[in-house]
Amino acid sequence: MFTLDALEEAARLVHRAFAPTPQVAWPLLAARTGAEVWVKHENHTPTGAFKLRGGLVYMERLKRERPQVRGVVSATRGNHGQSLAYAGRLHGVPVTILVPHGNSAEKNAAMRAFGARLVEHGADFDAAREEAARLAAAEGLEFAPSFAPDLVLGVATYALEFFRGSPPLDVLYVPIGMGSGICGCILARDLLGLGTEIIGVQSAGAPSYALSFAAGHVVTTPKAETRADGMATRVPDAEALAIIRRGAARIVTVTDEEVAAAIRAYWQDTHNLAEGAGAAPLAALMQERAAMRGRRVGLVLCGGNIDLDLFRDWVMAAA
Repeated sequence: MFTLDALEEAARLVHRAFAPTPQVAWPLLAARTGAEVWVKHENHTPTGAFKLRGGLVYMERLKRERPQVRGVVSATRGNHGQSLAYAGRLHGVPVTILVPHGNSAEKNAAMRAFGARLVEHGADFDAAREEAARLAAAEGLEFAPSFAPDLVLGVATYALEFFRGSPPLDVLYVPIGMGSGICGCILARDLLGLGTEIIGVQSAGAPSYALSFAAGHVVTTPKAETRADGMATRVPDAEALAIIRRGAARIVTVTDEEVAAAIRAYWQDTHNLAEGAGAAPLAALMQERAAMRGRRVGLVLCGGNIDLDLFRDWVMAAA
């Protein structure tokens, strides 16, 4: 469906908004895990997360093909909404974002600061997503899903930078929320003809994709209980699952305690603050350190947008 030329054009579009993020080999992480560890710092984008890349590509196409669009509506726990708000302001497209009640106060504030109209609805992401679809029909807005080809193409640009900017990676750990990040990594790896093993990471309290991967079909869960809100998904996307099952080696699940330990490790070893989903790949590597000893491992630190209260009450309380 995509070509390397299309991916490189998406990268040029993204780089008009911000420079490529760094990939760094951190020696203290190597000492901690026994692997050569390269980190892709998507926490250094203008919104603090990788999702901005997809929002920029999505919004550019929408504005080009439908210049009279009245606005965009979507649901998020934070980073997808920030990306749409940022890109919408850049292209003059009003953006409405639905979030569940109790969503991150700091992510809510960031979305408003980027110009989004914020609406709280429902107990979790999936309830907010249903209301966003209803609002799109009621107000004549474009519904922006959390997984779509333009989003995958956009976020795949970080994988393109990562694969070209680091030595050949044996393994790449990628967190899974709705799936755009890992699907983008699979896309870039395959277009570049690389042999890197891609391993998905989910929360043990929100394992819908892990269950679906094992079952071979979409498996939903009644709840998603994790403090790593970027991975709190109950209902997998069928298209994303198909790509993941074709292109990923497996999916690892990590507990909130393991994620908290990984957030602390990132701070101690790199002085970078990771949100829960951003630290999940390191948590998986730490869980699998014996199997990964001596290998060259890539980790995407996909975001750094963790609330201060959550950091204090979850991450530091267990230190």
